[in-house]
Amino acid sequence: MRKSSIHLLKLGAACLISAASPAVFPAFAQGGKVVTQPSAGLSYADIVDLADHAPLVANVRIRNIIVLKPEQAGTVPAGHKRLFVEADVTGLIRGESGISPAVTYLYDAPLDARGKLPKYKKAQFILFARAGGRPGEIQIVAPDAQIPATPAENDRVKAILSALVAPDAPPRILGLGDAFHVAGTIEGEGETQIFLRTENGDPVSLSILRRPGQQPRWAVALGEIVDEAARPPQPGSLLWYRLACSLPAALPARSVRTLSVLDAEAANADYALVMRALGPCGRTRTPA
Repeated sequence: MRKSSIHLLKLGAACLISAASPAVFPAFAQGGKVVTQPSAGLSYADIVDLADHAPLVANVRIRNIIVLKPEQAGTVPAGHKRLFVEADVTGLIRGESGISPAVTYLYDAPLDARGKLPKYKKAQFILFARAGGRPGEIQIVAPDAQIPATPAENDRVKAILSALVAPDAPPRILGLGDAFHVAGTIEGEGETQIFLRTENGDPVSLSILRRPGQQPRWAVALGEIVDEAARPPQPGSLLWYRLACSLPAALPARSVRTLSVLDAEAANADYALVMRALGPCGRTRTPA
């Protein structure tokens, strides 16, 4: 019996257990539902979602696939087949502890309109993954965390990963803190400052400045002090992603609880201006 077949029998038992306990394959479930979206045409935000939570990112070439039988596969999304994949690693993009030259993992492959599997053998992909329980085993961080390894996609993933690990990388945004508004001495003049809650506690704030006869100006500051150099984030940048994909559509009541009615209305209007300027996050998939 081939080594991979022996390993597959062991894996099949784990898959049967997973049918009773979704925690065995946490990357394939969210809120009790299996989450699956096509991997083609992912947006900037989609790729950051995957890269931001993947300790391992690697280029692989698929050597062999084995379609798991229903009794081995457990619960699989409609229109998919669960595969046991054997792949050769052709390049490590991210992973401080390294990765085995050959890896195995599970993948829920979407079927085409005829109910057939795509041709995966020898195909090259980028995997967003974490280490598995045994040497050479990995687990992709989401059902669609296997994307075609085109030159353009490789460049995009590398650029995103570089931004994520840069010394000045913006922190993950957890939500909104307090908002403050100071009206000016003349009508139409005022300034709003809104503090954000971050995962690591680093200060991040939004400032909106209004002057009569001028377009409102807003900026984001990564620090305690808002200076003249502060600007809105560049669309498609990591800072833009942190804001556009994390902030709520409107200021919560708790953020303006200490303000007067007029100041609260001004702060809400200024926050709405920021959200319009940021635009939609652009996700095409549900992050796991």
